[in-house]
Amino acid sequence: MPEYKWPPMGKRKVMGQRINRLDGPVKSAGRAKYPSDLNPQGLLQTAMLTSPYAHAKIRSINLDAAKAIPGVSGINLFVQPGAEIQWAGAEIALVAANTEEIARDAVRAIKIDWEVLPHVVKDENLAKAGTRAKAAGEQVTGDPEKAFSEANVTLEGEYGIPVITHCCLEPHGNVISWKGDKIDYWPSTQAVSTVATQLATLINVPATNINVTCDYMGGGFGSKFPPDSWGAESAKLSKGSGGRPVKVFLDRATELTIAGVRPSHYAKIKIGAKSDGSITAWQSDSWSSGGFGGGGMSPIPYVFVNIPNRRNNHAAVSLNSGPQRAWRAPNHPQAAFLTCSALTDLAAKLNMDPLALLHKNAGLTLRADTYRNQLEKAAELIDWKNKYHAPGEGKGTLRRGVGIGVATWGGGGHASKCKVTIHPDGSVEVELGSQDLGTGNRTCISMVAAESLGLPMSAIKVKIGNNSYPASGPSGGSTTIGGVSTSTRKASLNALEKLFEKVAPALGVAADQLEAVDSRIQVKGNPNKAMSWKQAAQKMGPSPIEEMGENVPAQAAREGLNTLGAAGVQMAEVEVDTETGIVKMRKLVAVQDCGLVVNPKTAESQVFGACIMSICAALYEERVMDAVTGRVLNPDMEFYKLAGLPDIGEIVVHMDIQEVHDKRGVIGLGEPCAIGGIAAIANAVHNALGVRVPTVPVTSDRVLNALGNKRYA
Repeated sequence: MPEYKWPPMGKRKVMGQRINRLDGPVKSAGRAKYPSDLNPQGLLQTAMLTSPYAHAKIRSINLDAAKAIPGVSGINLFVQPGAEIQWAGAEIALVAANTEEIARDAVRAIKIDWEVLPHVVKDENLAKAGTRAKAAGEQVTGDPEKAFSEANVTLEGEYGIPVITHCCLEPHGNVISWKGDKIDYWPSTQAVSTVATQLATLINVPATNINVTCDYMGGGFGSKFPPDSWGAESAKLSKGSGGRPVKVFLDRATELTIAGVRPSHYAKIKIGAKSDGSITAWQSDSWSSGGFGGGGMSPIPYVFVNIPNRRNNHAAVSLNSGPQRAWRAPNHPQAAFLTCSALTDLAAKLNMDPLALLHKNAGLTLRADTYRNQLEKAAELIDWKNKYHAPGEGKGTLRRGVGIGVATWGGGGHASKCKVTIHPDGSVEVELGSQDLGTGNRTCISMVAAESLGLPMSAIKVKIGNNSYPASGPSGGSTTIGGVSTSTRKASLNALEKLFEKVAPALGVAADQLEAVDSRIQVKGNPNKAMSWKQAAQKMGPSPIEEMGENVPAQAAREGLNTLGAAGVQMAEVEVDTETGIVKMRKLVAVQDCGLVVNPKTAESQVFGACIMSICAALYEERVMDAVTGRVLNPDMEFYKLAGLPDIGEIVVHMDIQEVHDKRGVIGLGEPCAIGGIAAIANAVHNALGVRVPTVPVTSDRVLNALGNKRYA
C-alpha cells in the first residue's frame, strides 16, 4: 500500500502554486453551459402559481379554464384543496406549456377559493411575537450570578442581524426529461452524487434510472442540495407529456421569497469583566427565525467559548415566511456579529482598545496562539496602530473607524470516492461525482492528481459533474476540498503503484524503489535510471490501470490528509458621513488559516468573494416584510440591495500559510472566510461614530437614528 501522506511543503511541484482555474476561459468567454442555459429540442416551458397570502387555507381549486388553453401540456398541483399554506410564495401549481407566455396565461386562469388566516412575519421585537416564540431551554455553565456580582465592569447591549436571502444569480431549478424508464436530469445543484436518490424517492423510481448532469452551477451557498418540489413535479410533467423535456427555473421574485434564507438573530447580551479586561461572565437572551420552523440558537459566545460563567436563553420564533436553508457557515456570521459587537462595546466601556481586549482573552478560545498571531497580522495589514482611536473621536462630518471580527469553522472532508485511470497511451483520467460551484474544484483535483503522479496538469483530464462517476459528497460545510483532495491523492497513488509494478522489471529494481518525477518514472534518487511516462505506460499492455481512492471521514484525522478546524480574523476600515448617514467601505483585511492550501490563488478568490458577501450583508442586504400583507416587499434586484463594484473598497487577503498549519492537512475554506466581515464592518462604524448602530445592515437611516440617540436604530 502506498504511503498516502502529502509531500513536504518545499518539495511540491504543483500543489501550493498559484494556478488559474481550468474553466476560467470557457466561463469568461460565455461557452460554459449552466443548467439554465439548456434548451433541448421539444422543450416545454413552465410557470408556477404561488400563494398570494402568508397564511391561508385552500377551499377549492379549479383548473378547467387553464387546461383548456391551447399549448398547455400539463398542470400539476403541489397541494390539494384543504391544505393550509404557511407563507406567501408557497408553491401551489406548476404549468407546462409550449411557451412561457402560454404557461403564464394558464397560471392566471387557475381559480382558487381562499380562506385567509392571521399571519406574523416580523421578529425584531420579541414582545410582539406572542405564542409564536418558543423557548429552547436554558444553558448554564459556572456561576453567572456570582461572577456578575464580582465583576468590575458590566456591559449590556442589544443587537440584531435580520434575515437575508440566498439571491443565487442562477435561480433554483432544472431541466428534466423522462424517457421510458430513464430520466435525464440537469439540476443546478450542489449535490451531484446524492440528488438523484432524493428525486427518486419523490417520484417513486430507482435512483439508478436517473442520470444527473451539472457541469456548472451559478450560485448555491448551501441552498441547492435537494431536488425540491418543483424538481419532482417537473419530472411528472415530462412523463405526462410523453418524455418532452421540461424546464423550470424560479423567477426572481419567487427565488427571493421561498428559495431559502439565512435566519435572523437578535440578542440582549450582558458581559462581566475585571478592570484589566479579563472576561468572567456572559449572559444572553436571544431569539431568531428562519421562517415557519423558527430559528435555532446561534453559537454564542462565539469563538471565546471558555468564558467560565455563562447563561444562555433562546427562543425560536415561527413566522409566516419562506423557509431557511443552509447559508455559508450556518449561524456563524450572526454569532460573530452578536459576540464581537458586544465585546467591542465592552472594550469601549473599559476605555480599552478592542484589539487589546481580544488579544488578552485569546486564552478563552480553542486556538489561542493562532488567533493572537492572526490579530497581529491583520492589525499590521490595516495599520491598526495608527488608525484606531477612541470611539467617536474625530472632527468634521466624515468620520473614519476600524473594527474587528473573528471566525472559526470545522471543514473536515466529506465522504468521497475517486477513480484514476492510466491509459496505455499515457493519458490520465480522474473521475468523481463531485461538482464545481465556481470555487476551483476542477482545478484543485487536477493539481492533486498531477502532484501525485509527477505530471503536468495538462496531462490530467478531470471528469466531474455527473452521478455516473464514483460518488462524492455534496458541497456543503466546507467539506469538498478535503474530501476530493484525499480521494484523488489515494486513487492517484494506488494507480501509480500499479504502474510501478509494470515498470520495475525493465528498470531492474523492486517497485517500491521507484518514483514519478517530471513526467518520468525513475529509480529513487537516480534520474539517470529512468524512462519517460509514455514509455512506462507502454509497459502496461493493452489494458488500462484503473484504481479507486476513498476519503472516509472517520479515518481522515488519523491519516492526516485532511482534518478540521479553521480560524480567521477580519478587520475593516470605514468612512461615515454624519450628515447623510452613508457608510463607505475603505478597506477590509482578511487573515485566514485553512491548513494545507492546495491552490493559493483560488483560495484567495474564495476569501475575496466572502468579503464581498460580508459587505453586502453589513451595509445593504435585508429582506423587508410587510406586516399587513405578509409579503416580501423587495423580491427583486432593484430593491433587494447588493454591493456594486464602487461599494467594495480595498480588500486585502492574507492566507495564513505556515508549516504548522500545513501539517494539519487540507481544511475547508468556503465557510470561515464568510463569517467575521459583518462584525468587523459594524464595529468600524461604532469606532467612527462613538455610538452603536445595533442592527445591520448599517443603512443611512439607522446611522442617523443612532446619532440622534434613538433607542431603536
